Amino acid sequence: MSEVKLKEEIELIEEPIQIQSLELKFKEEIEIYKEPIAFTDENDHVKHEKLFLIERHITPIEEKSYQCNKCDNHFLKNSDLIKHQRSHTGETPYQCSQCDRDFSYNRNLKKHQRTHTGEKPYQCSQCKKSFSDKSVLIGHQRTHTGEKPYQCSQCDKAFSDNSNLKKHQRTHTGVKPYQCSQCDKAFSYNSSLKTHLRKHTGEKPYQCSQCKKAFSYKHVLINHQRTICYLKTIQKKK
Repeated sequence: MSEVKLKEEIELIEEPIQIQSLELKFKEEIEIYKEPIAFTDENDHVKHEKLFLIERHITPIEEKSYQCNKCDNHFLKNSDLIKHQRSHTGETPYQCSQCDRDFSYNRNLKKHQRTHTGEKPYQCSQCKKSFSDKSVLIGHQRTHTGEKPYQCSQCDKAFSDNSNLKKHQRTHTGVKPYQCSQCDKAFSYNSSLKTHLRKHTGEKPYQCSQCKKAFSYKHVLINHQRTICYLKTIQKKK
């Protein structure tokens, strides 16, 4: 085929094309992505468009023949249905070899394992800070852009990520999902529960660098350093 003829055929398909035979198989009309590729006949073009849709996980509704018996979700493959059903059964077949945590999905195990390996493959293009999870990177990038897409429906506060919105909403609902195993106290935040548990365990993770005294709570260490150790330092200098 000559270069002139090829150029003419490419120009003919540079505008978005809708294939009627495919269009009927979807709930909504799909505009095909522009691809500067020339085809010798219509059948080749249709094959190309089908491959394009498959690559982007756009599947005709009637081809998703595996339905969940717990909800109305449909799946193309039985293996995908089995994975989905773990969200109902609570099954966690993927065990971490470094600790006692287990997961419903292999991808979540891989994310977790980075907490042991220290791997941080996702880097911010603005400040070069790295993260172990892509979703955390996306949330971090909003600190540069100022974007806060998650709006509280109860007040005018907005947040850069959905997890912080959910935590905030507990101030309105009063939900306290984190229950102490040692007493009857419950907390809105996991961090509050961890802090509280030190009353039972006696753990003192905060140590003074001057006198090596340890404390259960960070604010107590700060007060100690500002008063007792500070006065001792002044007296030594005298």
